[in-house]
Amino acid sequence: MAADPNPKKFPVLSYVLARLPSFTPAKSAPAFDVEQPPPSSIEIEMPHLAEPGVLASMTKAITDVAETRSVLRTLGPRPDHEAVDRARAKLNEIEGMLSERREMDQEKAWCESILKLDEVHGSYEKLLSEAEERLVRIYEFAEKKAKVEEGEGSVEEVEVNEEVVGILQEALANPVERVDLSGRKLSLLPEAFGRIQGLLVLNLSNNQLQAIPDSIAGLHGLAELDVSGNLLETLPDSVGLLSNLKILNVSTNKLTSLPDSICRCGSLVVLDVSFNRLTYLPTNIGFELVNLEKLMIQYNKIRSLPSSIGEMRSLTYLDAHFNELHGLPDSFVLLTNLEYLNLSSNFSDLKDLPSSFGDLISLQKLDLSNNQIHALPDTFGTLESLVELNVDQNPLVVPPKEVVNEGVVAVKMYMGKRRITMLEEEERRRVEEEMEQANAGWLTRTTSKLKSYVSDVSEYLNPSSPRDPYLEREL
Repeated sequence: MAADPNPKKFPVLSYVLARLPSFTPAKSAPAFDVEQPPPSSIEIEMPHLAEPGVLASMTKAITDVAETRSVLRTLGPRPDHEAVDRARAKLNEIEGMLSERREMDQEKAWCESILKLDEVHGSYEKLLSEAEERLVRIYEFAEKKAKVEEGEGSVEEVEVNEEVVGILQEALANPVERVDLSGRKLSLLPEAFGRIQGLLVLNLSNNQLQAIPDSIAGLHGLAELDVSGNLLETLPDSVGLLSNLKILNVSTNKLTSLPDSICRCGSLVVLDVSFNRLTYLPTNIGFELVNLEKLMIQYNKIRSLPSSIGEMRSLTYLDAHFNELHGLPDSFVLLTNLEYLNLSSNFSDLKDLPSSFGDLISLQKLDLSNNQIHALPDTFGTLESLVELNVDQNPLVVPPKEVVNEGVVAVKMYMGKRRITMLEEEERRRVEEEMEQANAGWLTRTTSKLKSYVSDVSEYLNPSSPRDPYLEREL
């Protein structure tokens, strides 16, 4: 065997290995082999080999050789020279490819380091800008403080122009219902605004406000608040105390989240949080804002709507385009008063709609353009109130494009017929399954009754005769 050592090169090793127990049947040795001298020759040259102690020590010393030989016997004979050359050439080829891959990996690492360095420099530039802004604010504050010390007015009067101060003083002296401070370049809203009695409408839009004071909670009767077009990053928790607020517009700011307390504004009818940086809505927003009729959340980064949105049974208008919605919660179909829905431009994130989408029986206008929807829900044909539909820029398969081109009526008709066909097919399969089960049950009952009848007859005719096993088996 190829795994055995050559006796001429390794005479002692061959001798010892030949005496190890083997699990393979030994082949009959030829009478004379020029490659392997008779065992007696080595024993003559080394007479102590035959001693059990010496042989045992040698056997113990070559356990690694014996194990390796056993493995090689399992793996097979040594490959020929041609096979080795082919393998070596192929290995060199693979090594070359791997070398190119390593060069590509190195180049990739270099590119990544360049991008990382660019990001670091970008972050550093942003850091410089923020530091510069901080220094400017410190200087401006010092400058304003100096004016105050010189008796030119209070800090608030420096921040707020004379017109605003006049409006505030008049409102505090004589209660007013409406205050419009839009477009005044305000960067600060005086705390005293929270003490205006009877105020119903407050318009602070298109200013430079970075915060709303907590004192706004003092405007108990406020029904409309517009702070759109500012620099707000957060809303105060105290906004939840505006229990009579019906219209809230915080669009075009820098909000990343809404306070949970906003859910306590149970009188809200219109909520506009569009053009912000929101990634989610408060979890319980639907449970509390049950009177909400219009919700605008477009141009944010919202990935999903809370399941509680299904509790907004008064909702008639929802605009959620240009977000990152991955779908709609199953509870969404409970919005049976919804008339307008815009889900366009959620792009690759929005791929399907709830299967019960057809339950939105009041829906009149629907925009699903610029998404990745392949098929409309099977219940789509039940949207009887739908008069406007936009599904452009979707990889729609159901319904086919030619049907879509015919308009919303054709789409509803196609989906309705398709739904009826599917229901008929389901009903046919159900009937067939019931018939199969009924037939199987009838056959079982009939066989059982027949066996019982034969048994009774046999016992009546010959009570003492043994039962026929063949007849029993056949029945």
